[in-house]
Amino acid sequence: QVQLVESGGGLVQPGGSLRLSCAASGSIFSINAMGWYRQAPGKERELVATITTGGSTNYADSVTGRFTVSRDNAKDTVYLQMNSLKPEDTAVYYCNAGVRRVGTLRYLEVWGPGTLVTVSS
Repeated sequence: QVQLVESGGGLVQPGGSLRLSCAASGSIFSINAMGWYRQAPGKERELVATITTGGSTNYADSVTGRFTVSRDNAKDTVYLQMNSLKPEDTAVYYCNAGVRRVGTLRYLEVWGPGTLVTVSS
């Protein structure tokens, strides 16, 4: 009953910006940490950024200073503001969250289907 859906991907030129959103929906009691991962063509999925419920963030070295992760707990939504995009940022971006469903005490890891970001001139 719980799902994550990413949006905001698309084609952008190097140096440009995109803002990704990931909204959780369903029978949600609470959401713990949320994060963004990406998988470039021919590469393994890698961590991009994470954010705790309290707003503490962590970034991959490759995106530090360019990307900003944030969340709106009232909307069960996490964002990824991507600035100064580079061709190597091209990837499918996935959001991830630890979600506690109504009626259970445990958190389950939930993944969105991904949104494609292409950085090309």
